[in-house]
Amino acid sequence: MSLSLNEKLCHSQHSQLLIVDIQQRLASAMPSDILKKVIKNNRVLINAANELSIPVTYSEQYPKGLGNTVSELTEEFEDTNLSFTKTCFACTEEEGFSQLISKHKRQQVIISGIESHICVLQTAIQLQRQGYVVYVVEDAICSRKKSHHENAIARLRQNGVVVSNVESVLFEWLRDAKHQSFKKLSALIK
Repeated sequence: MSLSLNEKLCHSQHSQLLIVDIQQRLASAMPSDILKKVIKNNRVLINAANELSIPVTYSEQYPKGLGNTVSELTEEFEDTNLSFTKTCFACTEEEGFSQLISKHKRQQVIISGIESHICVLQTAIQLQRQGYVVYVVEDAICSRKKSHHENAIARLRQNGVVVSNVESVLFEWLRDAKHQSFKKLSALIK
């Protein structure tokens, strides 16, 4: 099956997950109730991706200053999950990033992370310009200010990026209640 920029549903065999900058010091600047939800939802995405053999890549923006990815997420990562460090706000601008994600040979990039209006937004729009079919998981991203998050969602939609949510992505990856991983993955969202 070939994909086009008009594809609106995620397919597990064509997807890769990109988690952007959910790091210690960045996370501590987020509203705590929203951060809890974002971390929980990212754990669901990571677990589902690992179960379905969907490649996971995660970025860290200047970890020397902003710390590493929060432990609640790193404990979910498998050896096959890939990380990279960056100083550019858009992951796509960092040397080696394009080669890293293109090696998966999967055209759909599902994006989560922080902050919505900076690194997530810039990365999503640039990946779409590079020909990827991009989905941003609205309930797995956040910004320090609600208005910045809302503005990012509006801008993403204006630029044709698919804005989705964790449950939609999960059930699009599964496609059928008969899927062998249905029980295990649906339990993640209860």
